[in-house]
Amino acid sequence: MGRGEYWNWFLASGGTLIDGLSIFSLGVAMPLITSRFSLSALMVGLIGSALVLGAVFGAVIGGPAADRFGRKPAFLIDMTIITVGALISALADAPQWVLLGQFIVGVGIGVDFPVSSSYVSETMPQQVRSRMVVATIALQSVGMLLGAGVAIAILWLRSNTSDWRLIVGATAAVAFLFLLLRFWLPESPRWLRQHAQSKTVTGGAATASPGTGFAVLLSRPYRTRTMLVSLPWFLMDVATYGVGLFTPVILGAIRSSSKTTGPVAAEFADAQGSGAIDLFLLFGFLVGLWAVPRFGRIHMQVIGFVGMTLGMLILVAPEVAAGGAAAHVWLVFAGFILFNLAMNAGPNATTFALAPELFPTKIRASAGGFAAATAKVGATLGIFVLPQVKAHGGVAAVLIMMAIVSGLGAAVTAILAREVGEIPEGRSIDEAEAL
Repeated sequence: MGRGEYWNWFLASGGTLIDGLSIFSLGVAMPLITSRFSLSALMVGLIGSALVLGAVFGAVIGGPAADRFGRKPAFLIDMTIITVGALISALADAPQWVLLGQFIVGVGIGVDFPVSSSYVSETMPQQVRSRMVVATIALQSVGMLLGAGVAIAILWLRSNTSDWRLIVGATAAVAFLFLLLRFWLPESPRWLRQHAQSKTVTGGAATASPGTGFAVLLSRPYRTRTMLVSLPWFLMDVATYGVGLFTPVILGAIRSSSKTTGPVAAEFADAQGSGAIDLFLLFGFLVGLWAVPRFGRIHMQVIGFVGMTLGMLILVAPEVAAGGAAAHVWLVFAGFILFNLAMNAGPNATTFALAPELFPTKIRASAGGFAAATAKVGATLGIFVLPQVKAHGGVAAVLIMMAIVSGLGAAVTAILAREVGEIPEGRSIDEAEAL
């Protein structure tokens, strides 16, 4: 691992950074957007869902396309899509344009997820491959912290109800920068070798022969593996995207201080609180960088899901206790911190890293795309349903639902992993070719 390898890794991992940035930015901006356009709870849910619903379509298209045409073209296209979508949202003069823009951003992020995991797996040295794949998804938390810093700076310097445009627009600026830098990113050598026999060259352009698509993922040899990389990720995203996107909203509902008045002041307080909580996302990933290669993906995934369940149950306690959340602020932060630590030390890292290890190069991005698309369906469900559950059952009902979903994630992982068998750490990428 020299400077060139680290630089290529960073460029390839830009999509996960932007994923975290866009999620946090939209979460902080939503109350201001709601105030500006007088949004109903339904429209709030639709806008939040659009980001991850777009990712479903992006992952479905991006995975097979990257297997067929190459990793680098997909890398360039997805950043272009994200830039355009974020600009549409930032310049919107009606909520429908915010909705459309976030959907387009989601499409670009969905394309990037399976491509980045495949590219990093195929280009990093064997002895550090596992850690570098975990580090790729770890940049999601760096993106959230970047979003927190940008939002706090904008709200502090400007303190204007139109600040949401700059907060959302920051995603476009970062995506455009990655688009420019990725022109110098080399194609995956392993993908080039895989397609050396099947591609035809016309005028210097390489076109790969048609791939097998998603059908092979559901065939008997791969069916259980496909379920293992998809179902736990689906359940994790129901919980994490629902809670993560609406962390500022939840903090607003249980805010202990009455000193903040006005929408911008409240947004500033919630951005600070969300940023402090999301700092533990990064701590969780740092734990994962050490623990996943040491204890294995499956063990850390199960442990992480259990920790997420406990975190949500801790958050329920102050909601039902005497005096409410305002009287038990330390429990609120303890629950969020445990949830974020456990999530990123376990499922958020391991679900992203499983597909590259369990599938060969010819269908690696397709497998990652199918898993990511399934996960984003869960995220869409969580984000859309959460405001409705909160409106009818309160914050406690949301937290209980998240605890149940997290517990299911631990059970499903353990059951399917038993059927797949042992997944040895440090296995060479060539061993996956024989699967």
